Amino acid sequence: MSPTEKIFGAFARIRVLVIGDVMLDSYIWGSVDRISPEAPVPVINVQKRDHRLGGAANVALNLKSLGAQVTLIALAGKDTHGELLAGRMKEAGLHTEGLVFSADRPTTVKTRIIASHQHVVRVDDELDHPATAQESDSLQKLVEKFIANCDVVVFEDYDKGTITPALIQSTVDAARRKGIPTVVDPKRRNFMAYKHVSLFKPNLKELREGLKTDVDGGNKQQVETAVERLRKELQAERVMVTLSEHGVFIASSTDKTSLPAHVREIADVSGAGDTVVSVAALALAAGLTDRSVAALSNLAGGLVCQHVGVVPIDLTELRREAALLSPLD
Repeated sequence: MSPTEKIFGAFARIRVLVIGDVMLDSYIWGSVDRISPEAPVPVINVQKRDHRLGGAANVALNLKSLGAQVTLIALAGKDTHGELLAGRMKEAGLHTEGLVFSADRPTTVKTRIIASHQHVVRVDDELDHPATAQESDSLQKLVEKFIANCDVVVFEDYDKGTITPALIQSTVDAARRKGIPTVVDPKRRNFMAYKHVSLFKPNLKELREGLKTDVDGGNKQQVETAVERLRKELQAERVMVTLSEHGVFIASSTDKTSLPAHVREIADVSGAGDTVVSVAALALAAGLTDRSVAALSNLAGGLVCQHVGVVPIDLTELRREAALLSPLD
C-alpha cells in the first residue's frame, strides 16, 4: 500500500465533532426565453428543484464522503425546512441527534436560481442573531456528551448565531484538556474569539476583515506578515489561509509553506471552503505535516470548484489526484 493510500485509510478511523451553522442550499434550475412585461428581468421557466446540505452540514457530508465518522452539533429551525434538512442528513447517513430545533429562528435557506447555465440570483432566508441562553445550554450539553469520543473538533462558523464566544471557549478548553485538536473555518463576528486552536483557516477576504487591514494575496511578504500577526494574536498553533488563484499559505511558530493553486476550469466556488476545512481537519488528525495538510486540502478545494453547486468531495477523484502530488507525509 502506498503512503497516500495509507493516509486515506487512516481517515476512516477518525471521529470528527463538527459544531456550526447548518443550512439548506436550494437550487431552482430553469431556462429563459423572454423578459417580464412587469419589469426588465428574465422570466425563469422552472425545470428542476434541488435541496442540498449546506454550511456545517456540508462539512459533515464532506467528512463522511472521506470515510470519517461524524457527529454534527447545530441549530435548525423548528419548521418544514428543518425537517427537510434532517431528512437529507438521514439520507446521507448522518446522525441527527446533535441538532437543536429552535422555534426562535427559521432554518437558514440559500436559494440559487440558475438559468441557461448562468447563476441569475441568490435569495437568503435567515436570521443571524446569537443563540438564546436555552439554545446555548442545549448546544453546550451536546458538546459535553460527544467531545470525549472524537479525534478532532471542527468549528464551521457562518455567523448565523449557533456559535457564541462562550461555546468556543468552553469547547476549546475541553478539547485542550483531552489533547484533541481544534480546527476553525471562521467568519467575521467571532473571528478573534478562537484562541489557542490547532488550525485556524480563513480565506483572504476573512483575513482582511478579521485584521481590518488590506492584504494583497499575490504579495507573499504581506500574506506572511498578516498570518504571523494573526497567529500570535490568537495564540494559534498554526494558521492556514486560502488565497484563491494565489494558492494557500500555512504557518506555525516553527515553519511556513506557500503552495500554488492548481490550474482548473472553475465552474462554481460554492462550498470549496467547506471541503478545504474537512480535508485539513482529517489530515491534521492523521498526523500529517503542515505542508501535507495544506497540499491535500488545497487539492480538494480545487476539485470541487469544477462542479456546479455545493457538492461534497469525490473520494475516488481525490485519491487519483493525490497520487500525483509529491509524497505526502
